[in-house]
Amino acid sequence: MKRNRLFILAAASFFNVLCLMACAQEHTANEKKLSVANSITQSTVVLNNQDSIIPLKSLDKKNIASVSLGFSYSMVFDSLANKYDKVSSFSASSYKDSVNLNDLEDDLKYFNTIIVAIDDQSATQAKYVNFIKSISKTKKIILAVFGNGIALKTFDTLQSPIVWTAQNSTDAAAIVPQYIFGGIAAVNKLTTAFSPRYTVGSGFVTVKTRLKYTVPEDAGLNSNDLKGIDAIAAEAIGQKATPGLVVLVAKDGKVIFNKAYGTHTYDTNVPDKVTDIFDLASVTKVTATTPSVMRLFEEGKLKLDTNIGAYIPKARTTPMNNIQVREVMLHQAGFIPYIPFHDYVKTGDYSRDSSAAFPTKVADNYYIKKGFFKDFMWPKMLNSPIRTRGKYVYSDISMYVMKDIVEHISEEPLNVYTYENFYKPLGMQTAGFLPRNRFKPEQIVPTEQDTYFRKTLLVGYVHDQGAALAGGVSGHAGLFASANDLAIIYQMLLNRGTYGGQEYFKPQTVDMFTSKQSNVSRRGLGFDRWDPDTSKHYPSDLASPQTYGHTGYTGTCVWVDPSRGLLYVFLSNRVNPTVTDKLSNMKIRGRIQDVVNKAIDESGK
Repeated sequence: MKRNRLFILAAASFFNVLCLMACAQEHTANEKKLSVANSITQSTVVLNNQDSIIPLKSLDKKNIASVSLGFSYSMVFDSLANKYDKVSSFSASSYKDSVNLNDLEDDLKYFNTIIVAIDDQSATQAKYVNFIKSISKTKKIILAVFGNGIALKTFDTLQSPIVWTAQNSTDAAAIVPQYIFGGIAAVNKLTTAFSPRYTVGSGFVTVKTRLKYTVPEDAGLNSNDLKGIDAIAAEAIGQKATPGLVVLVAKDGKVIFNKAYGTHTYDTNVPDKVTDIFDLASVTKVTATTPSVMRLFEEGKLKLDTNIGAYIPKARTTPMNNIQVREVMLHQAGFIPYIPFHDYVKTGDYSRDSSAAFPTKVADNYYIKKGFFKDFMWPKMLNSPIRTRGKYVYSDISMYVMKDIVEHISEEPLNVYTYENFYKPLGMQTAGFLPRNRFKPEQIVPTEQDTYFRKTLLVGYVHDQGAALAGGVSGHAGLFASANDLAIIYQMLLNRGTYGGQEYFKPQTVDMFTSKQSNVSRRGLGFDRWDPDTSKHYPSDLASPQTYGHTGYTGTCVWVDPSRGLLYVFLSNRVNPTVTDKLSNMKIRGRIQDVVNKAIDESGK
């Protein structure tokens, strides 16, 4: 027995030594990576930017293509560009048989912004130079030039913006797109004259407007101090708290950690990827409904102290009529927590095939009858009893109500309004409702193997039963997104309303909605917050009193801590194959958050 214990201790000690070695190697490797990145940024210059095209603005008005003209690292370049907006990739190598690149130019007809990547060697080819000169006459182009600078002379008469870096490498390919989209600010001038136009001192200064993608060391953190995230993720998967998860951390506007763990389900070997799309559950409340309320409030179209009946005609003859919007947003309206609508579905209310009588898709091979929400669910909610008005009782009904108010005022469905006003202009590519209309099922992480209601594995259909019966678009659930998309919109909130050179909210609006607004709960308006009852350790032991965000039933959360410049996203599908409380009981989300909090605090940054 004693020998076994000694063996275990020795093994554990050996593992710790290995871990320390690996950690040290990662920290050293990241320091070297950062040093290389810094040397690239010190020699990167933005030219021809007199019209301030760089960094790109108004992404909702742009259809962007990236064209590689013999550039060796186009995959890395395009991968980074796609973190900011949808960028379609083209390569001249696919048009090898043509004497010129007219066919390529023809294939770009639907794009209004073309990013061209080229190196010194390729810039000597007349075919490529002629293509650039031709397409620059009809399209907005941005030239990314890699190499020692001799190529710049070739483009001496070009009016379009150029990002030039002296390096031609994978690292450089990952950095230049960040200048174009505003992840990195340009500060350098040419120190060598390359042509009559590109002389010593040429160069434009730009500002950082979007997230930067980098290593923890770039934000003053040590990679070693984040190793605990791997261990907690492994524990969560090993204990079957969730089959897989994605964690993203941004500090001071820099994404310093974004990693996927595990698999889509326990019985497949499909690995989770950082680009995967998750069912956000109640994170919908603060990523769709609340921003819509904030926008309409700012525009003076929605007033927090006006009653529900003023906005919803159907509510005027119900118990809800006199309740104020502010009470709804604080979960103090007295609504019951939820109504299990799926328990009311009878045979004859649904069909396995769609038809005019059964138009609303709830899941694969499940269609609910026409009017089920409007004629049954909505009246049942509006007429539900008001029992606890003035007290804090978390209720999904609140956000059904807010969705309807937003739609009455904006005169648009919530899914359309949020896409047009936030997701598209911000460059969020996956965020939205009804993801199966836009993405392949393989990109979407499955939730529950629903054995009691829809009798199928849910992939891209909202897990929440009420939201599903409402057609997949609801104020409390139904939003799907990747971790990167959430990072974008919450960085905008952390910036107090601005992102990508555009103001989405006034700073005081963000401050008001995200700060404590209730005398009976920890909540802001729509947003959940740090709990002052320290025995709750919510959302984590080390979270600061400024922390705001939300959790989701499917095993998701997003938390913003302005005091640390921190943004934390955790996505999982803990309801697969069936609902389990292990993720909460093991405090997985909060413990990972505290690994990050501790790393920041120890760094002194």
